[in-house]
Amino acid sequence: MLPIRILTAVPICDGHDSAINTINLEFIRHGVEVIYLGFHRSAKDIVRAAIQEDVVAIGLSTYNGGHIEFFGEVIDLLEQRCPAPPIKLFGGGGGTITQEDAQIMYGHGVDRIFFAGTPLDEMTKYLRSAYGAIAQSPYDSEFAGSDQFLSRQLTLADDGSGLSPQASETAWAGDKPVRGTRVIGLTGPGGAGKTTLIDELVLRFLRSHAEDQRVAILSHDPSIVGSGALLGDRATMIYSQHDRVFMRSVGTRGMAGGLSLSTDRCLKILAESNLFEFILLETVGTGQEAIPFGIDKLVVDLSVLVMPPDYGSRLQLQKIAMIDVADVIVVNKADLQGARTAVAEIESRIRTNRKGQRLLHTQANRHRDSGVDQLFELLFTDPETNTNTGTGTNTGTPQ
Repeated sequence: MLPIRILTAVPICDGHDSAINTINLEFIRHGVEVIYLGFHRSAKDIVRAAIQEDVVAIGLSTYNGGHIEFFGEVIDLLEQRCPAPPIKLFGGGGGTITQEDAQIMYGHGVDRIFFAGTPLDEMTKYLRSAYGAIAQSPYDSEFAGSDQFLSRQLTLADDGSGLSPQASETAWAGDKPVRGTRVIGLTGPGGAGKTTLIDELVLRFLRSHAEDQRVAILSHDPSIVGSGALLGDRATMIYSQHDRVFMRSVGTRGMAGGLSLSTDRCLKILAESNLFEFILLETVGTGQEAIPFGIDKLVVDLSVLVMPPDYGSRLQLQKIAMIDVADVIVVNKADLQGARTAVAEIESRIRTNRKGQRLLHTQANRHRDSGVDQLFELLFTDPETNTNTGTGTNTGTPQ
């Protein structure tokens, strides 16, 4: 049985995240998979993420007032976009939500409000009793081609259930030509900046590709003892909070090497959905021995190793197995001390491989970084035509 999956967030105009971080950790320790969206998030961002992640409930922490209106907006969007059974909504706000406010919010469809002083154990018990038995069955074929349908198929694949017979026969019927979806795998140690780099690549995709073209992100985070996980890559995403981006977070659930037991199944569903030009596959932070995509890279078309400058001594560099396998090696955080030395040492390291590997240095947190531009052109260019795969240009900044 799958762990309970919930999404937590802090509403727009609210930067108080200490309470929600504490609550997240308590849920995780009790086996819950928490997709954390971060703070200052709009109702649209929250509902989009909840649908793509196929969660059973959303938890909001708010301390800035306006909770009646904001919770109501989330409920309205969920009712518009989600077929039954609906995603539940709960939350709290210290002393800002009164008993009277809560009664109004319950009337709007909010499931539960936790008040100041509520023990964490009480919250966890409620979560397990209220949402632990919610069954997520396949959607009818009438939802085929939607993000809701796709997200549910990924849930079933993650559970090992696969597609239902009805769904598999009609899942992605349509008149569109079959896309040659390209899968790009990005791996590297924790703290290398993979998520920020992916977000910058997405920004360039949104600007350079036609408005009917989309990109998917399959992001992995480690599970802890008890099967809970903090799936927090969305919290650091800026440009990927966009309708043309589909993002799914996956916990490893004890699987070593950077990926999950369900990764292959999820990739197959994403590719066969015929909805995306590219799929960006991000692993958890990996160690020296990890080769998450395999020596033959069967699950990806291109593999990228993202490294920080501070990987240790040159001897430590010799031990990183992925350097011998990656198509592209990126030294990110190139503004840090030691970056030039790292680039020179890695260049010397891969020269003897004679595999035509590319080495780039990037500073993903810098606006319009030329290194990220080079990486985007390298990864998002059709190898057969040597041209960018976009069929149109969208020069506006994504909203």
